[in-house]
Formats: sequence, structure tokens, C-alpha cells
Amino acid sequence: MIFPKWTNQIPFLIPIALALVGGAVAAGVTVYCTPKNTRVGYEPIQPVPFSHAIHAGQLGVDCRYCHSTVEKSWFSNIPSSSTCMNCHSQVLKDDPRLAIVRESAATGKPVPWVQVHIVPDYVYFNHSVHVARGFSCVECHGRVDQMDEVRHDKSFSMSFCLNCHRNPAAAIRPPDKVTDLGWQWSTNLTVAAQMQETNGKKFVHDWRVESLQSCSACHR
Repeated sequence: MIFPKWTNQIPFLIPIALALVGGAVAAGVTVYCTPKNTRVGYEPIQPVPFSHAIHAGQLGVDCRYCHSTVEKSWFSNIPSSSTCMNCHSQVLKDDPRLAIVRESAATGKPVPWVQVHIVPDYVYFNHSVHVARGFSCVECHGRVDQMDEVRHDKSFSMSFCLNCHRNPAAAIRPPDKVTDLGWQWSTNLTVAAQMQETNGKKFVHDWRVESLQSCSACHR
């Protein structure tokens, strides 16, 4: 059987085709397999139906009551079952939905909560530094006080972090309002924007906020 002359080029074309396909796949992974596309909206079912909308929203429980290390540590802790039982030894103490919590408190075995917010191992983020300088939980976690099941609300991509580091004045607020997720300078959006700009710049200056953008700030 005689093949056309152009088939002689096939051995040379195969590596080129593979390179093009490989490049397309690499580009697709780079663009789409980022936290913005793979984690925003992630909302796992938890072993206990804990509603932040009820606890933090309706009842007004401060974030720091459960996440007690957020002001003094690089990480925000998950509360122990004993923290839950401070209230639930009296409130809904026999509710079947809290059986896992009661068992945990009795045995010392942790509740198997499913982690929602995760950054790669090569990223360093210190909660206390941000919280102490007036950056609210809502900037990274969204309106958790309105969520029944906590979801991954914001992109944790590098560009997400850099956008805030380039202009921290746009997000900073009085430290005593950090855990008040619904707080705003004014109900008038125009006035609120003006106050944020004016006060934000002042806070950044007075509190010596370092808007670090070097690689070593987060990749250590």
C-alpha cells in the first residue's frame, strides 16, 4: 500500500501536537483550577446542624466566643464541645440533633467537623495580625451570620489577597466592629464610601498597617 507523501511528516507533527495539547491543558488548569473556581460555593454537610444564622445572627453571639484564638493566634480555632455545652447543658439539652456534641463532651472525642476554609500549605496567613488591625471576618468569610451551613464565600486566590493588600484602607474598620459583620459607616452608601475612604486612610496611617506585597509576606 502506498501512502501519500504528507504522511512522512506525521512523526514530526506528533510532538508538536502533543506540545500544543499539553500547553492548552496547562493553561486551562492555571486559569480554572484556582480557589475562585474550585472552592467558592463549597458547602459541606456538617455532622451537627449548627446554624451561624441563629447563633451569630439572631442571638448575636460574638464570633470570638467560639473562635477564641482568632485575636492572639495565626489560626482561628474550632470550638470544643465543652464550649457548646456551656449553653446546651441547659438549652435544648436533650435535643437529638446535639447527640454528637453531648457524646463528645462526655468522651473527649472531638466532633468530626468538616473544614471549609483551607489555604495551601505554602501560604502563611495570620488571623491575629489582621483582626487586631481592624480587618473584619466578613472580608474573607462573607456574611457568616446569615448562613445556616457555612460555605466558602470568597476566593482565596492570590489576586484576592493582593487586592486588599494594595488598598487596605478600603476594608479596614474600627477594631470593635471587626466581628459585627453587618456593620457599616452609614446606611447611605455614598456617605459610607466617603467615610470609609477618609477614615480608612487615617487608620492605615495611624496604626501603621503594612500593606505587604512581597512574595515572602505570604510564602515563607
